[in-house]
Formats: sequence, C-alpha cells, structure tokens
Amino acid sequence: MRTVLITGANKGLGHETARRLVESGHDVWAGARSEERGRAAAAALGARFVPLDVTDDASVAAALRTVEERSGALDVLVNNAGIGRAPLDVDALTGGDALREFDTNVVGVVRVTQAALPLLRKSPHPVVVNVSSALGSFGAVTDPDHHASRAPFIVYGATKAAVSMLTVQYAKALPGFKVNAVEPGFTATDFTRAFGGGGPVEENVEVIVRMATLGEDGPSGTFQQNGGPLAW
Repeated sequence: MRTVLITGANKGLGHETARRLVESGHDVWAGARSEERGRAAAAALGARFVPLDVTDDASVAAALRTVEERSGALDVLVNNAGIGRAPLDVDALTGGDALREFDTNVVGVVRVTQAALPLLRKSPHPVVVNVSSALGSFGAVTDPDHHASRAPFIVYGATKAAVSMLTVQYAKALPGFKVNAVEPGFTATDFTRAFGGGGPVEENVEVIVRMATLGEDGPSGTFQQNGGPLAW
C-alpha cells in the first residue's frame, strides 16, 4: 500500500485516478479547492480529503502538514490540478489570462512538489506524476496529423510545455525519485465539455495510474501516453 496525494481530485481525471488507486488498496488523499465538493468526492471514493488550493502557499503548506500528521509519509504525488481556456481570438488574450493559467498549471506544480519533498523523501520509492498534455508537446503541435496541432491553445499549451521542462529538471535534481509527465489524451470531462467529444475517463486515466504505481525499475524523466512514450 502506498500513500498518494492527488491535486484536483474532486472530478475528472483526478477523481478517476483516486478511485482506481483506492480500489487497488492505496491510501489516497484527495486534494481539492472546494471543501464541499472535495469532501463529497472523497467520501464517495473512500479516500481522505484535504483542502488544497495549488495557487495558495498557505493552503499547500497546510495540506502537506495534514498528510504528515495523519500518514507520516508520502509515496506518490500526482500533480493533476489545472485550468485552461478554449481557443480564443488572439486579440482577446491578456497578460492576466496568462498569469492565471501559469500560476495554477506551472507554479502550482512547483508549490506542491516543493512542499511535498520532505515527506516524499521518507518513502523508499518516491514517485511524482505531472499530468500534462500533447498540447505542450512540440512534436505533437507541429505534426499536422496530430489532433494537438489543430487549434491554438496559446497559453495552455505553453503551460504544459513548461510542465514538461519541470519534469525533466526535477528528474535530474531528484535521482532517487521517479518523476514523469503524462498525456492522458483528449478526455470527456467537465474540463473539456466546451470542446465536445473526448475519450472515456475510465480508459484515458490508465497512463496516470500506471505511472503512479511504477516499480523500482520504472523510468524517470519521461513523457508517457497510453500508447507509450510521447515526443517532447
């Protein structure tokens, strides 16, 4: 059994990841900004709820204190929380839009990972999974045959490219850890409802679960999708 913390776990990919890991017998902390929705989701899943807003230093610190006090250590961190906007007229984009997305999607990964390091170091096999997107893959967005090349997600794509670099750099800085980025694919969740379509969350979450439960011989510093490695 591993102790797992998942950010943005009250719905979508985070919720399904929590469900799968609880079902497998792991001790799962479901982090969410909304206490009402987070508690309800955790209760339904059989997980433990912790209030966690990845844009707030105090909230992140308090969440990790709670995990430490009640679990003593942390084996797996899944940085899943994220925000994004549909493609929009480039002239409508503002600096404030960019700051909000980078604060959640990129700085949020740093905030939570840094706060979690002391607990992760207590684990014999620490794992960090950063939920990314093909929209942040230079290979995918420049391939005319790839769906990620078909719409200009200007800021969201840039945030996920930054998550990729964070993943590579953390993997180098933390040689005793397994740090990987994952691309679940276009998934039918509340997050993507405005775009229509998307694969079932029950299937697309497989790559997150697989990388969260890596063995000691698993890779680090990679970008994975359900079919295998994805080009950066």
